[in-house]
Amino acid sequence: MYKHPLKDRDKMSPQEALAILVEGNERFTQNISAHRDLLNVVNITKDKQHPFAAILSCSDSRTSTELIFDQGLGDLFSVRLAGNIASRKAIGSLEYSCKYLGSKLIVVLGHSNCGAVKAACDGFSGGHIGEITKMIFPAVEAETQTKENRSSSNDLFVGHVCEINVKTQIDTIWNSSEILREMLNKGDIGIVGGVYDLATAEVTFPKQYQIFSADHPLVQN
Repeated sequence: MYKHPLKDRDKMSPQEALAILVEGNERFTQNISAHRDLLNVVNITKDKQHPFAAILSCSDSRTSTELIFDQGLGDLFSVRLAGNIASRKAIGSLEYSCKYLGSKLIVVLGHSNCGAVKAACDGFSGGHIGEITKMIFPAVEAETQTKENRSSSNDLFVGHVCEINVKTQIDTIWNSSEILREMLNKGDIGIVGGVYDLATAEVTFPKQYQIFSADHPLVQN
């Protein structure tokens, strides 16, 4: 079982960080939670945080990453924006987590039935919400399987766009951050994409969205 002490995190590989998240989600789907002395963790982390993973996820109230991955205080650096969009400030937060806090893994986590993705599928662009949907529109355009009913009423279409949006945001991170590219080139971090299913509580990490080397096809744009 993964333990909290800081020295374990310093030795952790990006692949090991992903394995910890996979194991945690398996516990969550079985309604099991690892025992934690949270007050002791508060004491351990009072002067310094050292999260092993940084997660860019949606703000949806049903997608708390600490819960769905069965992690505790100080384990995850959580960046949450509707549609799990890689805005400049979100990328800056990921850079901070990896460069200065020592996180070994970045996860871009989408989820089923995402309201922001649905809004983008319907072409919504009003108010400040439009700043969010604007970053999801490329995923809508990239979805070419669906020829009819390309709207939020088509669950299959929305699901496809959700998956493509994960890749789109990973692309944005890769293309926008020299800091993270350098860390990936050195093998200091990995970047993976995942999708959380609201109905089953399961997170899937497609192999093609798991990047542990700059040679990965997903980052060859």
